[in-house]
Amino acid sequence: MKRPNLESLLQAATARAVQHCFGSAVEPAAVAISHTPKEYRGQFTAVVFPFVRLSRKSPEETGRLLGEYLVGELSFVAGFNTVKGFLNLELSDSWWLEGLSEGLADPAYGQGAGTGQVIVLEYCGPNTNKPLHLGHVRNMLLGWSTAELLAAAGHEVHKVNMYNDRGIAICKSMAAYLRVGDNQTPESAGVKGDHFVGSFYVAYNRLVGEECQPWLDQGLERREAEKQTGIYALAHDLLLRWEAGDADVRELWGRMNAWVYDGFGQTYRALGVDFERDYLESDTYLEGKKLVEEGLAAGVFQRYDDGSVRADLTAEGLDEKLLLRSDGSSMYITQDLGTAELRYQHFGMDRSVYVVGSEQDYHFKVLEVLLRRLGRGYADGIFHLSYGMVDLPSGKMKSREGTTVDADDLVADMVHEARETTLALGKIEGFDEKEAQALFRTLGLGALKYFILKVDPRKRILFNPEESIELQGNTGPFIQYTYARIQSMLRKAEATGEGVAVGGAAAVPALNRPLEEAEVAVLALLQRFPVVIQEAAAHYSPAEVANYAYDLAKGFNQFYDKLSVLHAPEVADRQLRLAISALTARTLRRALGILGIGVPERM
Repeated sequence: MKRPNLESLLQAATARAVQHCFGSAVEPAAVAISHTPKEYRGQFTAVVFPFVRLSRKSPEETGRLLGEYLVGELSFVAGFNTVKGFLNLELSDSWWLEGLSEGLADPAYGQGAGTGQVIVLEYCGPNTNKPLHLGHVRNMLLGWSTAELLAAAGHEVHKVNMYNDRGIAICKSMAAYLRVGDNQTPESAGVKGDHFVGSFYVAYNRLVGEECQPWLDQGLERREAEKQTGIYALAHDLLLRWEAGDADVRELWGRMNAWVYDGFGQTYRALGVDFERDYLESDTYLEGKKLVEEGLAAGVFQRYDDGSVRADLTAEGLDEKLLLRSDGSSMYITQDLGTAELRYQHFGMDRSVYVVGSEQDYHFKVLEVLLRRLGRGYADGIFHLSYGMVDLPSGKMKSREGTTVDADDLVADMVHEARETTLALGKIEGFDEKEAQALFRTLGLGALKYFILKVDPRKRILFNPEESIELQGNTGPFIQYTYARIQSMLRKAEATGEGVAVGGAAAVPALNRPLEEAEVAVLALLQRFPVVIQEAAAHYSPAEVANYAYDLAKGFNQFYDKLSVLHAPEVADRQLRLAISALTARTLRRALGILGIGVPERM
């Protein structure tokens, strides 16, 4: 049986206390419950200022009366103290010990009960004409971990990807390949597939720059000058032929996209992200056109004299949105309409979460309004998980093409940073080469993922690779090292016959003394884990889980520094502290797992 939410219990009980003591009804939600500051006794604090007008007494006297009621009604409230308008509640040792026993016995500790809610979460969404870069890395890490977080909260979650696999940008890579590719393949060139295709997108820009110079010299604007070039004419011709279904163009398009998908797959596996289903713009734009026709027939969209189709959204505080150009070609919003419809057919979702950069905030407001006009009930479930950009200190990471930081380079460099730091600290004594390489990878990826995910998604990040790999402070490696430290201690205890039972009827020893303050501090953190998962999921914020993991690791290290574990003189003390250590390790592993971060068993 999972423990009730303690904050909710205290809110409800305090509301009853106000009714009993002062004869006035208040809603439980009106009671503010927070964690007691470290300088005061207690674990939870109720703010009593709002009830002074009801009690007509001083804040201290109001708090005293409420505290006496709570001690009498709630068996797990052992005492209280008042500081001005704050009522600090001290929970009983039995509450903390029962929670420890239940946590050890529950292999899915922290997992929320099933909600029945179906959520489709889209992330990544790359174009198939260039490799993944640093911006995609934040998107992928945020998307994957948010999906895991929502699943941990009890929802049914489906991770999907959207490939922008058609259009003029893709045809530009194709044109350059036809011009200078010499029938090479990624295998013959010895280049990863997405980088191979991306090199032709770079080549296109070089070629068009060379060819447009005469027109620039004649005074044409850059965009118009580029349209006069032979390479642009080839790309535009490929686009028209693709739209017409030309077999040769479709074959080249399919071949080059396949190279890209293969390369993307390698990057996905390196980062540890995955997708249940892929959607292609080349498929969904046709579905979107059908919805536009439906909207025309229903009178919610309008066809203009030039043949274009638009939706006047000014009544909703938006603009006039173009849905189909005058030549009948579709827009990005058209594709997203079709994709949303297909996903509802596939999953019947209650919510659709789109992990897309903050520059697309307006786009998703429009998408929601358009689907609502079309009478799609699932429009109400659209949520745009908007995130900020990632910056790097100049010179910190190399850029393969000179303009963006390549995802593969970033991963390789982070593993290298982890290797150099770990070797310098001498943390691989007794490791063979295979074990050492696995550790470098675990630490490097952990550093990268944690540094990015610990920041609120809406904020811009300055990612410093050297800072992220530190074994001290709010970093992934610090939490990973704490886990490995605990595992080492548990192995030593196991070797002496004092291992901790985990699972089943996990027993916590009876004590003939009160709990130490440092023990209570860690137990309080451990028992917050299920609440943190629910709150973080409600906010779509893996950052809350990341920072909880740091607080737990920091709290455990303070506990470990203050109290002896393996060498405590009393058997009961050793068993209790080993039990606290075991649940801490498992909770850290679970929290980091939600973030996609692995943990080393030893360092």
